[in-house]
Amino acid sequence: MKRTGSGWIRRGVPRFAGILLLGLAPAAAAPESVATALVVSVDVSQSVDDVRFRLQMEGVAEALEDPSVIGAITGNPGGILFAMVTWADRAHLAVGWRRIAGRDDAAAVAALVRATPRQAGEFTCLGQMFRTVTAGVLPALPLPAERVVIDVSGDGIDNCTDADGLAEAHAALLATGATVNGLPILVPGENDVVGAGAYRAPGYGLLPTPLPKDRTSLEQWYRAHVLGGPGAFLLAAAGYGDFSRALRRKFVIEISALER
Repeated sequence: MKRTGSGWIRRGVPRFAGILLLGLAPAAAAPESVATALVVSVDVSQSVDDVRFRLQMEGVAEALEDPSVIGAITGNPGGILFAMVTWADRAHLAVGWRRIAGRDDAAAVAALVRATPRQAGEFTCLGQMFRTVTAGVLPALPLPAERVVIDVSGDGIDNCTDADGLAEAHAALLATGATVNGLPILVPGENDVVGAGAYRAPGYGLLPTPLPKDRTSLEQWYRAHVLGGPGAFLLAAAGYGDFSRALRRKFVIEISALER
């Protein structure tokens, strides 16, 4: 392993490093690296009411506590690194980097997730979230990670970034070596068809949509604008009530680096 100006590299895989993690064991006892660093990125825009917000937070917490997920975590020497970002008009690091090495660690992080307050915001600013993760979250990784996975969930398309800006933000995130996976939340009657017409960007008025004018689905949009990087995949939730189930399955795949 060697250090470069852009991060940690081992066997050709980009690494990231930053400040030491609070609560991490003394340096002599701490692992030198982890296999997986996982960022859970959750849409909390206007379409997400209080009930939906709580379903998402509970879904993340339940996934962390699930025996199959715990099994995947403990199958990684040193456990995993975990962080959670919530995003609407702006992206916010709701749970900073924590190392999860076993059941007790997972329960402690799940408690932090459940205690996350609702974030104000109207729009679905996916491009802003990409930029925040690239510039602020990944550089703060406390240990080198062989795989960095960004798990993006939401029920709509970006409605405050122009097409070029969204593509640039997405490309910059992928240039770090991270994998971006998608968990679109499909709500019948609400987001069956997305992308037609125009959308409002805060401060910029009406701009043309980055999507073609023809009909498309949220899953198709996620495949085109969210997914990227080694082994990227999409796993949809059939509504907010299905979010916890979908996320548990997704965590096992991501943490275990299973092939899709």
